[in-house]
Amino acid sequence: MTSRTLYALALVVALVGASATPALAQPRPAMLQAAASEIAFTTKQMGVPVEGRFSQFTAVIALDPKKPETGSVALTIDTGSARFGSPELDAEVPKATWLNVPRFPQARFQSSSVKAAGPGRFEVAGQLTIKGAVQNVVVPVQLTQAGAASTASGVFTIKRLAFKVGEAEWADTSMLADEVQVRFKLQLTGLGPL
Repeated sequence: MTSRTLYALALVVALVGASATPALAQPRPAMLQAAASEIAFTTKQMGVPVEGRFSQFTAVIALDPKKPETGSVALTIDTGSARFGSPELDAEVPKATWLNVPRFPQARFQSSSVKAAGPGRFEVAGQLTIKGAVQNVVVPVQLTQAGAASTASGVFTIKRLAFKVGEAEWADTSMLADEVQVRFKLQLTGLGPL
């Protein structure tokens, strides 16, 4: 191959590369302010609401509110940090029947898409993994901003039996409801303006 042929080939590659559509640049991740954030949940035992919360979790949220389709959300929750405020319940939750913390120390959410759903509102679709079981979920998110701080909050419902949470006699939904309402408030810094 002559040097003229190599030059021509290099020129073609450069021109094709320059005309190719660039990949969507992902925004820089925001910083989670864990002390001002929370993930809580509510279920019903024999019709009576039972509330709990996770005290340890991390989040990597890359979102440009003006271009949400370029964003992503990854959340990791330490299942051993679940607390109901009752010593008896707190001692039961890590066991195999419930969250099986020794075998599954973390629950995870990984987004597959982020879409605008109105002013300051977004729909985040992705996969939620608890106890090794994976389910597709769509999470509605409301984003508010005050100064440099942004707060992402929302509520969605999952079915615990889809994740094998509450097995054996606890699979009876007349004793413990299948639906679990999850509430979150994540305070962030570093997001762009709405």
